[in-house]
Amino acid sequence: MLFDESTLRKLNQLTLVASQLRSGVLKGERRSTKRGSSIEFADYRNYIPGDDLRRLDWNVYARLDQPFIKLLEEEEDLAVHALIDASQSMQWGEAENDKWRYVLQLTAALGAIALAAGDHFTVGILKRGGGLSQYGPARGQAHLTRLLHFLEQQQPHGVTDLDQSAREYLLQPRRAGLAFLLSDLFDPNGFESALSRLQGRGYEVVILHVLSPDEIEPPLTGDLRLVDVESGQAQEVSLDGGLRALYRRRLQAWQKAIRTHCHKRGARYLPLVTSTPWDKVVLYGMRQAGIVR
Repeated sequence: MLFDESTLRKLNQLTLVASQLRSGVLKGERRSTKRGSSIEFADYRNYIPGDDLRRLDWNVYARLDQPFIKLLEEEEDLAVHALIDASQSMQWGEAENDKWRYVLQLTAALGAIALAAGDHFTVGILKRGGGLSQYGPARGQAHLTRLLHFLEQQQPHGVTDLDQSAREYLLQPRRAGLAFLLSDLFDPNGFESALSRLQGRGYEVVILHVLSPDEIEPPLTGDLRLVDVESGQAQEVSLDGGLRALYRRRLQAWQKAIRTHCHKRGARYLPLVTSTPWDKVVLYGMRQAGIVR
């Protein structure tokens, strides 16, 4: 279990926020607290696996030979996608600071929020050339246990290629919605193409940029041989105070450039350090950022 019952109750009180309308979501505000108590018909949307067949309009299906779900007034749903960078660099950090464990906990929390709210939730494990590993789309709290089991079975490996991974994820027909990209963004080709690809398909993107404390402030000194955990390439360095200061400046400039690009593209960016408890990030940080309410 990635979190306890007390935390789960807190998560169930939250709702994910999409700032733009998506296909299948009613015009107006996202969801009322009545959760579709009105019986007034409002709209249709395409059926996706996992929908309640009792909501299928069989008359329309008989005429058009296509399945459509009926939406009622005050009843809205959202397609939520959690795209997890599963490259080898994500398995870094000691104990509670391990980035992989951290993103799994964040994903589980996003899933708990989405499933409790009646949204459709899909997880995509992004592995370059490793085939698509996916959970969902699922809807309803009954899926939470299976989601947690799926997450705990996943392991990172290989090198980062966010654009190729995003392309593979989008090969399957999917309902666009709110997409969370959880990654350390250690991709030599950058994240920009992956972001453009997702947005070009109608996704609203939130980037959760996860780093460990020793990636923010390396606890190293002296003459070192650093080896890239993904490519195996080595680099000889002499780490002193001057090089540390240069590293910090370049790290800050990198994060600033990411934030600037996301702002220009209308994506949301949240830099995270694994030393900050994940539940604090969700319950407070994401709320302040307008990602949940």
